[in-house]
Amino acid sequence: MAKPYVSLKPTEQTITAAAAQIYAAYITAGRVEDGQEKLWMDRAIREAIRIGRVVDESVQSDGEFDCLRSTPRSACCAHPPW
Repeated sequence: MAKPYVSLKPTEQTITAAAAQIYAAYITAGRVEDGQEKLWMDRAIREAIRIGRVVDESVQSDGEFDCLRSTPRSACCAHPPW
């Protein structure tokens, strides 16, 4: 049987690690019952994505420009129209 091949981009790797930690916390807390693993794993993934989005909106990292809030996104220097 062939081994599955998974190739994740850096952001996907980060979300996967966060989701795994959240899912492990659910298991440790006794929330994940037999047969409900997919439900809790999906929830952990959604929460990890939500955390990533909040961080992205809250933190300006290297390479991001600080555009004026009143500037339309399409006119912003960090978001050229092409």
